[in-house]
Amino acid sequence: MQKTVIEKLFQRYIAAFHQQNMAETQQCYQLPCTLHTPDKVVLIDNEEAFKREFIDIFTVLSHAEIKHFIPLKSSFSVLKDDLVLACIDWQFIDSKDEVFTDFSAFYHLLLKEGQWRIFNVVSQELSQSIDLNTPFNIAYKSAYSISV
Repeated sequence: MQKTVIEKLFQRYIAAFHQQNMAETQQCYQLPCTLHTPDKVVLIDNEEAFKREFIDIFTVLSHAEIKHFIPLKSSFSVLKDDLVLACIDWQFIDSKDEVFTDFSAFYHLLLKEGQWRIFNVVSQELSQSIDLNTPFNIAYKSAYSISV
């Protein structure tokens, strides 16, 4: 059951992210949340901060002409009944069908009021990827995506 729920969360997330749909993307997050990249750590503690950060992310993706995202592999481990750690290895593909970037992202998920949401994301080099207990599958199909 948890596998299906986690897959649905990330399917919603990748669809919202691909469409750059701010409201739907935010529905996948629990505020406050933190985003960690090799360059910075961002605390997002309200809707305005979320919008500012994701406008910046979506702008970078638009300028890079990212057309789709490929989850190379994904897995999760249940830490507690209401806490999950997920790891997804991503490739972001540009308009020339070339890899713009690839990385491994670790997502901490919290079950609150019956809804799983992301409250922490740590992005690392792909070499930092790990396989957690339970593999899962996500894919977002659009006019621009390729088969996974």
